[in-house]
Parts: sequence; C-alpha cells; structure tokens
Amino acid sequence: MEDDIDRVLVGRDQIATRIQELARQITADHTGAEGETEITLVPILTGAMVLAADLMRHMPVRMKIGLMTVSSYPGRSLRTQGSNVLGTQLGDISGRHILLLDDILDSGGTLRRVVPMLQEMGPASVRVCVLLRKDRPAARETPVDYVGFEIPDEFVVGYGLDFGDYYRNLPDIVTLKKAVYAPPPP
Repeated sequence: MEDDIDRVLVGRDQIATRIQELARQITADHTGAEGETEITLVPILTGAMVLAADLMRHMPVRMKIGLMTVSSYPGRSLRTQGSNVLGTQLGDISGRHILLLDDILDSGGTLRRVVPMLQEMGPASVRVCVLLRKDRPAARETPVDYVGFEIPDEFVVGYGLDFGDYYRNLPDIVTLKKAVYAPPPP
C-alpha cells in the first residue's frame, strides 16, 4: 500500500492534534450553565468510524452512539454517485443532542439527505462535524458546525477514507499515484 501513495496531504500528528482541538470545542459547546449535556454520536459508516473512535476518547461527556450507513462512492468511484442510506441503528433520538460525524464533505449530498432525516426524528439538536471539507462551492455552501481540515479538491484516502474498500487503515490522509486509480489509456 505504501507504494501506492503519491503524497501525504494531512499527517497523523496534525490529525491527532486537530481531533483533540475539535473534542475540546465540541465538549465546551455541549456544556452549559447547568452542566454537561448528554450527546449521541452518529458516525456515517464506514468512513467516519476512525474519526468517531479518536474523537470520543477525548470527550469526557456522557454519550451514546448511533450508526448510519450511507453509500456515496460505490466500488472504485472517484466522484459521488449520490447518497443512499443503507441502514440505521439509532434507537430513540427524540430530545437528544446529536453530533453527526462524516469523513469528507465534497458535494454535500450526504448531509443534505441525512440531516433532515435526523431532524424528523425529533432530536433536541443536530450538529455536524466533518473531518475534511474540499475546496468546492457545494462543500463551502453546505452548513456544518465543525471542520477538521480544509483541503484542495483532490481525491484522498486514509484515516477512514477508502478507494475500492482499501486504504482506510492508513494513519495519514494521502493522495494516490494516478496509476492506482486511473485506467491506462487505450
């Protein structure tokens, strides 16, 4: 896998530092005059599971975890094919504070589909945290509460993000060599 990497865009130390900063900010935002608020983390699987695991270890608040599976990049797609909700394990979220976690914001389609779905279930609030936001008009126009990193409009993998279900386990966010994802010319 290491031979497939073109360059590291966001290194593991940067990620670790930023995750701790996000955790502090999210914790502070969920702690009011009456004390801490219990929250429910809802990572969008499979991409946000690494983010969720690291983030929650730095959040000293009462929390539950709900799960959503959404497919936007089936197979070896480089561009979103539209968001399809494949499954949820949320339990009763009415009256709860929801923190929706997603790995990357590029077209905004996933969040435009999932946030209203969650809001219809009657939570006290829905906030959104994305690890990466691409430099695209659609991404900049999609409202989110927390952004880990702003990145150029490039295809990236690692730290939960995949290509063909591989590379999620890379500790850095990287670009791949073109030969890995682009078919050879005819």
